Amino acid sequence: MTLLQVMPVEAPADVRLRSDDEEVIRRELLWIGVRFGRWHAAHRLPAEADDAAITRAYRCHIDHVRAESGYRAVEIARLPEGPEGPHGPAAAGHDPPPAGPDQALCEDCPGEHLHEEDLVRFVVAGSACFFLHASGAVHAVLCTAGDLLSVPGRTAHWFDAGADPRYTAIRFRQGAGGAGTRCLPNGLAARFPGFDALAAPR
Repeated sequence: MTLLQVMPVEAPADVRLRSDDEEVIRRELLWIGVRFGRWHAAHRLPAEADDAAITRAYRCHIDHVRAESGYRAVEIARLPEGPEGPHGPAAAGHDPPPAGPDQALCEDCPGEHLHEEDLVRFVVAGSACFFLHASGAVHAVLCTAGDLLSVPGRTAHWFDAGADPRYTAIRFRQGAGGAGTRCLPNGLAARFPGFDALAAPR
């Protein structure tokens, strides 16, 4: 279930908004400059689809995003990593190899950080939570398969896929690697509920 929970930075227990309504989520995120959408595969994907199959299934969407925003790198991120490493087989003749799962982009600071370029993720399978620190609040966006999230560069955020991660995503970049990432060692992430708490039934 896709979910948005908004909490003030100074009062994490004070939930201003909690909604699984796609229109509510889209509207609330637009207030902080974040785009949220949904994609559908051109054909059904098997549970263990490799990178090439994922790229083929979403080719039309991928090409549209690249043409619209000029992203040069398209990568498949997986948690946990498969037997072939963080990215599995490459999509031949299309993109540079990926640089590892989202948690490894700033592995020296697993808490809040920011990137110089936009953060764009499409969740292919599983789920994970992106915590966006903007306008005096933390917007926890629990994304599931089919969700597209586009976050402007220099938006402070952190990422959590839970104690037993199951997450596959397409990510878009201006270039390869995690260059332009800056850690914010303020301990903010530890004050807020993580993926497992947000995903637990109520």
